[in-house]
Order: sequence, then structure tokens, then C-alpha cells
Amino acid sequence: QVQLVESGGGLVQAGGSLRLSCAASGRTFSLYAMGWFRQAPGKERELVAAISTNGVLSDYAASVKGRFTISRDNAENTVYLQMNTLKPEDTAVYYCAATRSYSDRYVSYRYDYWGQGTQVTVSS
Repeated sequence: QVQLVESGGGLVQAGGSLRLSCAASGRTFSLYAMGWFRQAPGKERELVAAISTNGVLSDYAASVKGRFTISRDNAENTVYLQMNTLKPEDTAVYYCAATRSYSDRYVSYRYDYWGQGTQVTVSS
């Protein structure tokens, strides 16, 4: 069992930065690839970034590539999403999630555990 708790969301002006954190409970965090998803009102949930179990592999949605960076600290059971040069279209609820296979990173139903989400609002 893994419990995920996100933090770090908030209101920021366009061009600003935020760092989201996702703290995981349990001793199996390092066995899971991690993903950050987001869902804006009226839109489907989409994968923003994913990272493999050991942090060697990562992947990003085209809309955030070059602006967002995903990282993890397995000793601290935490995954991060550094978001720079934020745009109003980045406004959404951001969720972290855990999956046993990095190959399944784009398939939301293959994620076993989800956090409760944290709101990110970017004003223009």
C-alpha cells in the first residue's frame, strides 16, 4: 500500500515558478515509477511528466518540455515537479500517481495509487 500526498500548489503569475512535491508512505516507493498528471476544468486528465523507478528515465508532455522537470529522491520517498515559466494554460489540479511499470506511464488506469491533488493557478 502506498499513500501519496501532494503539496506546493498555489497561485502564481505567468512566467513564475512552483515546485510540487509528492510524499509517499510505505517502504515500496522505489519499486514504482511515478507520474504527474493534471486536469483542467472541462478537460481530460493528462500525463505531464513521468520518471522511472531509479530516476534514470523521464518523459514529458510536449506542452511542458523544457519548462518542467521531474525528479525523485528514493531515500526521502518523494517525487518533485519543478515548474518554470508557467503559463495560464498550466492552470489545473495536479496529481501524482504510482505505477509498477514505467512502460505504462501514459495509461492512467495502470496507475495503482493516486494523491488527492493540488491546485495550480497561473494568472495572466
